[in-house]
Amino acid sequence: MGKTLLTVLGVILAICLVTTVIGSMIAMLKFFFFIGLIAVVVVLAVTAVSKMSKSD
Repeated sequence: MGKTLLTVLGVILAICLVTTVIGSMIAMLKFFFFIGLIAVVVVLAVTAVSKMSKSD
């Protein structure tokens, strides 16, 4: 009885761990996506400003 209970508890904890890891990886990928998006906007803004100053 005790072995079965511990096995079930271990499976439940393993599933909880897997879902936590998957959720944190998705959150990390979203964070990196937004950082990359901000970097692209900054590069485009700097490029636009530098092309405007060359035309003067």
